[in-house]
Amino acid sequence: MSEQWIDLRSDTVTRPSPAMLDAMRAADTGDDVYGDDPTVNLLQDTAAELFGFEAALYAPSGTQSNLIALLAHCGRGDEYIVGQEAHTYRYEGGGAAVLGSIQPQPLPNQADGSVAIADIEANIKPDDVHFARSRLLALENTIGGRVLPAAYVAQATAYAHQRGLATHLDGARICNAAVQQGLSLRDAVQGFDSVSVCLSKGLGAPVGSVLCGSRALIGQGKRWRKMLGGGMRQAGVIAAAGLYALRHNVGRLAEDHANAAFLAAELARIPGLKVSTPQTNIFYVDVPPQHTAGLQAALHAAQIRVSMAPRLRLVTHLDAPRAGLERTAAVFAAYFNNL
Repeated sequence: MSEQWIDLRSDTVTRPSPAMLDAMRAADTGDDVYGDDPTVNLLQDTAAELFGFEAALYAPSGTQSNLIALLAHCGRGDEYIVGQEAHTYRYEGGGAAVLGSIQPQPLPNQADGSVAIADIEANIKPDDVHFARSRLLALENTIGGRVLPAAYVAQATAYAHQRGLATHLDGARICNAAVQQGLSLRDAVQGFDSVSVCLSKGLGAPVGSVLCGSRALIGQGKRWRKMLGGGMRQAGVIAAAGLYALRHNVGRLAEDHANAAFLAAELARIPGLKVSTPQTNIFYVDVPPQHTAGLQAALHAAQIRVSMAPRLRLVTHLDAPRAGLERTAAVFAAYFNNL
C-alpha cells in the first residue's frame, strides 16, 4: 500500500519533527552530571517557570521522574496514597516498594478518575507503630484520558495538606488536561508540591520527563537520579527536543483532542461497538472478543497499528493526521459491515 502506517497504540510513538531535529542538532551541550549542560539547564528553568515551581530536574523517563518524587517525599516505612488505576502504582514495576521501601495504599478510582476524599480520609494512618506512616497523596491527570475536575484537585490537595501529607502529581499528560480545561500550566498544577511532566507523549519529544518542585526537593531528586542511573552527560542533545516541545507543542494538543472526538464519533456509528466519549486524546472501544483477531488482521492489512483487546484503547497524537483516522474508521466500518 502507498499509505504510511498510522499507529494508534499510544502518543509515545511520535517521532521528532524536522524543526525539532534541527533544534537537537544545534543544541549547546556540556556535562549535565556536573550541571554544565546549558540546554538541560534551560529546559529545567523553562519547565519550572511554566509550571510555577522553584526548580526542575530532567530525567530520562516518566517512570524515573515519578520514582524520584516518591523517594524524595517518602522514607523507608512510609506510604503513599494512590488510585488503583494510577501509573505510579500499576505500571511502574513497583519501584517505590522495591527500591524505596515505600508502601502504596491503593484506593478505588471514581468514574471521573478521582480518588474520593472520603476514601483518602479513611486511609490516612494514625500515629501508631503498627502502621506505615502516611506521607503523600499521589494523583494522576489525565488518567486514562480523563481530566480531573479542577474543583476536585483543589479540594483533594487542600485536604491532604491539612492532614500533613505532601502532594505529587503524575502529570505525564497534564498539558492535555490544561488545554482541555482552558487553564494555564501553572493553574493546572496548583496545590501540588511536585509534578512530573512527560515530554515524550503528546508533546512529541523522543525521550525524557521533567520533575518540578521546590529547590530542596529537586536537590534531593538529583541525588536519587544519580542512584537510579539517570545522570546523563551531554544530554542537551535530547533536552533540546523537550525544550522545543514545551515551546511549540502544547497548544496544538487541541488538534489531537478534536481528532479523538472525530474518530470516536465515526466508530460509534458502527452497530455492535461501544465507544467511550473522549475528553482528550484517549478513548476506548469495546470490541466483541470473537472479532478481535479478525479486526486486528484487517487493520494490519491497512497499515494501522493498535494494541488489540476487547477493551481497545485508541490514542491520537501529532503523527496521526485526520486522513489516517478517516482510513481507520473506514476499515472498522468495512469489517463490521461485512460480517
